[in-house]
Amino acid sequence: MPHTEVNGFQLFHDEIGEGSPILFHHGYTSSHDTWLNKIAPQLSDTFRCIVMDSRGAGDSEHTIDGYTIEQYVEDVIGLADSLGLEKFTFLGHSMGGGIGMQLAINHPERLEKLILVAPIPSGGTTPPAELTAVAKAMKERQRQLRNDPDRRDKMIQERQKMQIRETSIQDIENSVDRALSISEGHFEQSIETMEQFNVTNQLGNIVTPTLMISGAADVLAKANMEDLQRLPNATIHVFSRVGHSPHNDVPEEFAKVVNDFLEHGVVNPETMQNRALESLAE
Repeated sequence: MPHTEVNGFQLFHDEIGEGSPILFHHGYTSSHDTWLNKIAPQLSDTFRCIVMDSRGAGDSEHTIDGYTIEQYVEDVIGLADSLGLEKFTFLGHSMGGGIGMQLAINHPERLEKLILVAPIPSGGTTPPAELTAVAKAMKERQRQLRNDPDRRDKMIQERQKMQIRETSIQDIENSVDRALSISEGHFEQSIETMEQFNVTNQLGNIVTPTLMISGAADVLAKANMEDLQRLPNATIHVFSRVGHSPHNDVPEEFAKVVNDFLEHGVVNPETMQNRALESLAE
């Protein structure tokens, strides 16, 4: 499996396809599997799909520290540099979406387009204005299960109950195993960095063409809508009867939405008004 030394650690990455590069980043307790198994193959006829694992997750090295949004951004840039990518599209889920926001703020010159999939709120997850009591309880439940000797079976059972769309037991087991394999540093410090994340006042500076993808049943949907309004060059796609992981719930439809955005860019009321004005001026 391919690893590259980036910022002092061994970072796992893989890729399929040829064309304009898309760099995929997973969420908090996930890994590259979430993209490589179902999404990247659907886009690889047209795009170079590059998947990665953050430090402490998936098949990347478990480092002692570095589990901050800012460092994750630099790890993305380090990987892009090692692969010779001058510009690329970044697609990030949940915590990966927060990384995408920070990436667009810190390194806008490196991005062609930005895709934020159910991203963490730009104002962080504390105070929990965007999160319900259920969501907070689930976060604490993750901590409890971490030290439970029967954690794997319990997590599988709980994830089965939470499924909105039909999901194979194998997919659920794989996601649980990945979640349990993350390092202690990643588990605890990534929660802290998400809670402290705050780029709300900087979203207006992101001019990179941006697509927000949300699930209507996701607890973060309201916060995603609010952040969309702060982005000056963005559009959104909301899937009905879909939760926090649209790419898992509706992978075929998800890939089509991504492909459409990469082909046509941002189409929203502002761009349509501009078209109308251009037409009237002819």
